[in-house]
Amino acid sequence: MFERRLDGEPPKTALPPGTIDTQMHMYLPGYPALDGGPALPREPLPGPAAYRRLMSWLGIDRVVITQGNAHQYDNGNLLACLDAMGPDVARGVAVIGSQTSEAELRQLADAGVTGARIMDLPGGAIGLEGLAAVDSICADMDWMIAVQFDGSDIAAHEAALSALKSRWVLDHHGKFFRGIKADGPEVSTLKKLIDQGNCYFKFAGCYESSRSGGPDYADIAAVARVIAAHAPERIVWGTNWPHNMAQSEADYPDDALLTDIVLSWLPDTAARQLALVDNPQALYQFAR
Repeated sequence: MFERRLDGEPPKTALPPGTIDTQMHMYLPGYPALDGGPALPREPLPGPAAYRRLMSWLGIDRVVITQGNAHQYDNGNLLACLDAMGPDVARGVAVIGSQTSEAELRQLADAGVTGARIMDLPGGAIGLEGLAAVDSICADMDWMIAVQFDGSDIAAHEAALSALKSRWVLDHHGKFFRGIKADGPEVSTLKKLIDQGNCYFKFAGCYESSRSGGPDYADIAAVARVIAAHAPERIVWGTNWPHNMAQSEADYPDDALLTDIVLSWLPDTAARQLALVDNPQALYQFAR
């Protein structure tokens, strides 16, 4: 039995009313892992009831559920989780491609999906090779795109990213796996993309690409502070719950502490309001 901490002392940073967690995964029984993706998280499956406890602990009011890599192109689990959480609370980011039918797109939209996922890392269902097709669909649907790849290669992908018609988010602090400095060329490229007006930057999963490590993740923090100061209207935040990369309880982060650390990279209360409420509310089409 893998025990995930779901309550305790709340974060010292008060999350504003309406806070939206834009990066998490949720699982219900009956939806097996599919070929090409990773295994399901360790039992007990982290589902709606467990996540509601986390929401109460941290002060989260709304959530964006992202299709897990384990389910590849089968969005059935995502649809079931959106139904369990309810339309006032949840939106979804699905996996789609050129083979996705109009009927499925309508079903997804009716269930609360407002975005699609590109995962150009091992286990992802659709990578950057499908970006143009996904962008075309999302532009028609008025959806956003969550884009994840090794950000160390951002210069090689700048042209394709600049051409996107849809609103899009660079996921997981950009995942600059080969290391990054706040005054490095990758940050300059990222700023140019953000300045186009349709690119957002997500604070989530800092531990997945930090080379300096916790508890302060100094390398990720330095870049996050620069981007937050440059474009506070383009920052969104997520817990990355249930931290699927954690292989043991010893590796499992303290969500309250992690929330305090990551939100300290935002410059002030106004920036927190933008990142936690206003920006994601518009991006993922929540009611105001």
